[in-house]
Amino acid sequence: MPIKYHQKSREFHLYNNQISYIIKILRNDQLGQLFFGQRVPDRANHDYLVENTYRPVTLYVDDNNYSFSLGNLKQEYPTYGTTDYRIPAFEVKQPNGSTITNFKYVSHKIFPGKPQLDNLPATYTEDDSEATTLEILLHDSLINVDLVLRYTIFNNYNAIARSVKFINHSENSYQLTTAMSLNLDLPDDNYDWLQFSGAWGRERQLKAAHLRPGIQAVDSTRGASSHMENPFIILKRPHTDDFQGEAYGFSLIYSGNFLAQAEVDPYKVTRVQIGINPFHFSWKLNPQQSFQTPEAVMVYTHNGLNDLSQNFHRLYQQRLVRGYWRDRQRPILINNWEATYFDFTEEKLLALAKTAKNLGIELFVLDDGWFGKRTTETAGLGDWWVNRDRLPDGISGLSAKIHDLGMMFGLWFEPEMTNKDSDFYRQHPDYIIETPKRHASQGRKQYVLDFSRPEVVDYVYQLMAKVLREGKVDYVKWDMNRNITECFSTAYPADQQGEIFHRYILGVYHLYDRLIHEFPKILFESCASGGGRFDAGMLYYAPQAWTSDDSDAIERLKIQTGTSYCYPISSMGAHVSVSPNEQLQRQTPLKTRADVAYFGAFGYELDLNTLSPEELAQVKRQIVFMKEHRQLFQFGTFYRLKTPFESNIVAWLVVSPDKKHAIMGYFKILNDVNAEYRLQRIPGLDPLAEYHVKEEAGNIIGSFSGSELAKIGLVTTDASAGENKETTDFYSKLFTFDAQ
Repeated sequence: MPIKYHQKSREFHLYNNQISYIIKILRNDQLGQLFFGQRVPDRANHDYLVENTYRPVTLYVDDNNYSFSLGNLKQEYPTYGTTDYRIPAFEVKQPNGSTITNFKYVSHKIFPGKPQLDNLPATYTEDDSEATTLEILLHDSLINVDLVLRYTIFNNYNAIARSVKFINHSENSYQLTTAMSLNLDLPDDNYDWLQFSGAWGRERQLKAAHLRPGIQAVDSTRGASSHMENPFIILKRPHTDDFQGEAYGFSLIYSGNFLAQAEVDPYKVTRVQIGINPFHFSWKLNPQQSFQTPEAVMVYTHNGLNDLSQNFHRLYQQRLVRGYWRDRQRPILINNWEATYFDFTEEKLLALAKTAKNLGIELFVLDDGWFGKRTTETAGLGDWWVNRDRLPDGISGLSAKIHDLGMMFGLWFEPEMTNKDSDFYRQHPDYIIETPKRHASQGRKQYVLDFSRPEVVDYVYQLMAKVLREGKVDYVKWDMNRNITECFSTAYPADQQGEIFHRYILGVYHLYDRLIHEFPKILFESCASGGGRFDAGMLYYAPQAWTSDDSDAIERLKIQTGTSYCYPISSMGAHVSVSPNEQLQRQTPLKTRADVAYFGAFGYELDLNTLSPEELAQVKRQIVFMKEHRQLFQFGTFYRLKTPFESNIVAWLVVSPDKKHAIMGYFKILNDVNAEYRLQRIPGLDPLAEYHVKEEAGNIIGSFSGSELAKIGLVTTDASAGENKETTDFYSKLFTFDAQ
């Protein structure tokens, strides 16, 4: 088993071929953290790593003993108030107001496989031989509460999944006010902090800074992971880049309020934490009840950030995404939104679908406006029954006509919201989240339904399931266009109002689960005004997400690059949209728009019937190309070769698992005059194989060994602006590599 317990030294060693993680039961029966990093040989004792040097102005646990202070130790799941003044991983408020606890080691279990979490998304195994799990039971005898720390190490990934469970065996109720999913104390602070921040239309932009004393953090208090921040961070050594060096990645499999932070103490120990945001959180832990934290995943590499990302990609693609669509190529779709907005009839939709079918598109998606009195964004949300003025034969009739064309049929929902101008709200005005006797803020004239209440979730389920059942729907775009304000639920007492944000996202997960159980072959795509809830929690239910409402290809270079640090290419909804672009009014070549969108779940978001015959012919060629290479694009090994955060040139690479095929996307954001000579090294190929290299248009470049391409590179010098007019702003080229 890749987890060993050394009874004499009371140490746990979790390891596989790539990584080691070492925990020690300290002399006060709490847990210390000794090492996380590159695989080391197993040994019986690592006491030399327990550093507890005497420090002035330090508090010590034992009377007349200056050799044991929790403030000097690296800990596994620390508390506050008993000599450690750093931010704690948890806090339990007791009836007398105290938050002091003393959770001591009781026992542990080591077993093959990985158990499921209660009502939460998480990684999984299909066979017990894939991973090994350690559960450590700690107990506080004064308050009679158990704390269970769970670790799963996977055989084939540089990854450890962690979560925590609190179990109240007492007759008292407690308030759990902090419950992080992961704590890791690292022995130094020589790291760059990488976060993925932005806003609507510019999500997940890479931001980097060197760690400094004190706290650096990203978080969300919006009820969703948000456009602004993402529940994923990286700590890397300053010299680490995409191809070499040490780095740690921390990802939270959760879609609600989160906190990810690093605290550097005066002795340069770095404490990393990720979990539910303690702000506005508390959970009433009643007698004989438990609380389960979301799962967090931590990945280590000494081979650079591409290797870190590839570990997340493979783990999440193969052991987080689940169900019918996990391993299947994603259908090429046309979404009607940017083609028609609210202005459509069945005839207009069918005309668009017929053109799409003739071009080779496989899935037609009807977006907003098909239900209730929804002709603008101000009315009708929640009225999930068809508007027969627009669709006389209903969703079932339109779906049948789309299916008769030989296409799949998809439908848009925004199930978590309602407008006050809707039959839903008029019948159930108490179903929205609002604080009694306080003004309820609006966003897009819509309000958030109280998904912390099971009856609200059940009501929405019944409406949605009826449409999906009768309409024979193949795909659902699940949108969410506004965050929670005035957070309060009339269904819960005062001492449980801190639970509403978390209970809300549990309700969202529950609705997804019910729909997936009844409709296992529906392809769900999550959306939240684009990328406002693009997180690992959503991938458990929806294997792809609309990456951003900003579909401009040049902005997508940044958005999709930032997203790729954690999330697999197959999860990124990426469409070709109209030019000039709706968001930026930028004019971009049709070729560039497709070349960027190939690196994702590919589709179109424009009115095909307004394109010229030449453009339609180009679209048809794009679709043929994508179908030929779709498996490679969506499930190949992805490399960032050059990123838009550091270069005017952006280069992406996907390599097939057998290394026989690869495609490089090469993008020049702004043209340059009389530019320098350029070489691009191509990693990931078989060094002994000979590769035939050509442009996607068929222009043959030559044959080269994988070793040459990796060590010397491919010449990418172009005829830059000046005497030759080949290149322009927003220029792109694809190169294919095929082993002979």
